[in-house]
Amino acid sequence: MEYLYAAINFLLLLGLAWLLVGKSFKTKIKERKARISAELDEADALERAVDARDLGALGIEAAAEDAPLEPTPAGKSEAELLREKTGLEKARLAAEAEAKRSGDRREGLLALRTKAVKKLCQKIRTKFSEPEYAEAMRKKEPQLALRILENIKLTPGDMCYLMHHDVLYVTLTSAFPLDEELVERIGSATEALLDKVNGRQSLWVREDPTLIGGLRLRIGDTVYDCTVENRLYHLERDLVRRPMPKELTVEAVIADMERGIGEAEDRVDIYQLGRVLSVSDGICRLDGLADIMYGEVIEFECGERGMILDIEPERIGCVVFGSYENIETMSRVRRIGRIASVPVGDELLGRVVDPLGRPLDGGDRIHGAQRRPIEFGAPGIPDRKSVSVPLSTGLKAVDALVPIGRGQRELIIGDRQTGKSALAIDTIINQKGKGVVCIYVAIGQKESTVAGIRAKLEQSGAMEYTTIVSATASSSASMQYIAPFAGAAMSEYYMYSGRDALIVYDDLSKHAVAYRELSLLLHRPSGREAYPGDVFYLHSRLLERSARLSPEAGGGSVTALPIIETQAGDISAYIPTNVISITDGQIFLETDLFNEGQRPAVNVGLSVSRVGSAAQTKLLKQVSGKLRMELTQYRELNTFSQFGSDIDESTKRVLARGERMMTALRQRRYSPIEDAKQALLIYAVSEGFADGVEPERMEEFENALYAWFDGKEGGLMRELKTGAAMNRKTEAAVRKALGRFAEAFDADAA
Repeated sequence: MEYLYAAINFLLLLGLAWLLVGKSFKTKIKERKARISAELDEADALERAVDARDLGALGIEAAAEDAPLEPTPAGKSEAELLREKTGLEKARLAAEAEAKRSGDRREGLLALRTKAVKKLCQKIRTKFSEPEYAEAMRKKEPQLALRILENIKLTPGDMCYLMHHDVLYVTLTSAFPLDEELVERIGSATEALLDKVNGRQSLWVREDPTLIGGLRLRIGDTVYDCTVENRLYHLERDLVRRPMPKELTVEAVIADMERGIGEAEDRVDIYQLGRVLSVSDGICRLDGLADIMYGEVIEFECGERGMILDIEPERIGCVVFGSYENIETMSRVRRIGRIASVPVGDELLGRVVDPLGRPLDGGDRIHGAQRRPIEFGAPGIPDRKSVSVPLSTGLKAVDALVPIGRGQRELIIGDRQTGKSALAIDTIINQKGKGVVCIYVAIGQKESTVAGIRAKLEQSGAMEYTTIVSATASSSASMQYIAPFAGAAMSEYYMYSGRDALIVYDDLSKHAVAYRELSLLLHRPSGREAYPGDVFYLHSRLLERSARLSPEAGGGSVTALPIIETQAGDISAYIPTNVISITDGQIFLETDLFNEGQRPAVNVGLSVSRVGSAAQTKLLKQVSGKLRMELTQYRELNTFSQFGSDIDESTKRVLARGERMMTALRQRRYSPIEDAKQALLIYAVSEGFADGVEPERMEEFENALYAWFDGKEGGLMRELKTGAAMNRKTEAAVRKALGRFAEAFDADAA
């Protein structure tokens, strides 16, 4: 193998030098330089456009010469602020242009490297077919045979096969005719191995020039491979998948590939082979692979990969991750030797990836230091701790009525277009600066929707602690099926590291549909609404992985916000009832409330948190204790009053205050509010300080209230932000401050 290794090094370096410095490469470089130059010109034009909008064009500089502008609260004039803003715009445009140039450079070098590796491996195959190399490889065959025989053993699948058939097929393959002595030595060794279990062998000797050199021994389904073709297969795959060097130059790429060759292992490759019986609709039926496990990854001859989802006595069912059109019947399938897993770690923060951890945002390949299986057991009861730390959503209607704690599973349920995703995105935005890592799993969503969510998270500065796992509507059912499990694996990394994570499954209705499609194609019996009988187990084993761990088990937490879409508000349907029974409560968003302008449209009667006030700060718990009862009473009286009956004064006061409270709970998207301000507003409305405010002016009242306490009651506001419950002294001070504010607000309104 030393000769092979030296030859590969020499040919690879020679081919790289020819390909990367040759005429075709120069042509590509010229084209890329021209494109980069055009992009620079475009960036300059944008900068000039910004300059054209400078202060002179707006007439501000002339006005500043005649009369100085009033200073702003920050001590800077409007002209200075506009100059700073213009400078920031230039910097932003320059940064975007540089990022685009860097991305184009990486993409170009990556394409050239892939092309170079494939061409060089093909040249090596051609070179090793020459007589002098063939003779050298034949001399190595006795050494290779010895290395193979040191590793052979019977697998459990082989033993099961021998119990039923009494004979096991053994195939020895080489690129050249083998010596009889070598064949006899290998046959005797395999026969002695089978004698231990009273089995017989059927030895076949074959010649396959495509192997180039070396030996390949197959015992049953297991292959022991020491061929040149197998070495080149691994070398090509490893070099193509290597991360790009930080320095994006041709020299750096060549040096990195040299290191990759140096890191290549010279070993006996042991794997199992199977055969494709049939393929259709993303489902493959296989035979062989007797030792395969449920959830294990396999690789087809065309390069596509799949995952085992069905194991029967005579055949295996597999779902294909990529395109199944290139998979041919009777083609070989190779066992990878690992359960389906995804990369995990901080390298994924700020990225958009598919359920296999491959980037979808145009960035470099993700090479996480660790991988976790997508299927993993939920923490046991002794390892869990009760939920008591709030996870604030920044939404008044949620934090006050259906609070969520770290480690909780709170279902978001409602009809289409009622603000379910908006509620989850607001929660992610509100975690900024709170040490909570967020993972958003998009299942069956439109690509434009996912792009819009990413843009909003970037605009809010939330992408730096967020990972988006995207399996859009155009993705296969198998990718939509594994997407939430991949997201759960990513979140578990932080939980077992002692950190807090939030994961959003948007949405599990489409996940159940994808699983139903796969199950029916695998010929599993259908049940209620054509869903398989284990669809409840599917979601329970997913959501049970969310928990808050005890300090001995790591002390981290995963909070899950699964989303379920209902039809005409029917929460008693099959999938909604399943997920409701698994989770720790639900937030029901009602279509009628949404159409009335109530955002978020939380139905107080059907929404519940089984954790309750344990997931609230003491201040918010104190001021919102009676809120649910008051709002429920308001809704009942409001329904009764629609019949036109005479209403007494006390009922009118309840209706008026309830209407103001419902209006006060309205909130614009992407504008989370801290707990102290939520508690202040709820206290002000429930204690009657807003009774003189018309409902349509409640938003103005709210903004003025926050500004008043931030500006004139700073000490009191700092005390409220601690989250501690108000004592008598503090409550008296708050009431006095609210009285002064209400008088000032009414005076301004008058």
